[in-house]
Amino acid sequence: MNKHFEDTQYYLKRAGETAKRGVSDELAPIQEKFRTLTGREDEEPEPSRVEEVREELKKLQVKAEGETREAIASARERLDDYRSSREEASD
Repeated sequence: MNKHFEDTQYYLKRAGETAKRGVSDELAPIQEKFRTLTGREDEEPEPSRVEEVREELKKLQVKAEGETREAIASARERLDDYRSSREEASD
């Protein structure tokens, strides 16, 4: 894609995100007043299936990172032991 189109696409995306935040900020007081009048005060929605899956994936990622670190540390330790035993054998 032409560099100009890529730049344009990037800036349009940023403008859209900024506009969305601006509209949300402007409508927040009205939304709060509406909820107060209708009796629905900031009810927390139940997590959707997608959010539950994301949470589970995040937990799995953290677990995998921990196991990976442990495996790397163990491998380094075994490599150091191997190297030191070879040095002792050559002396």
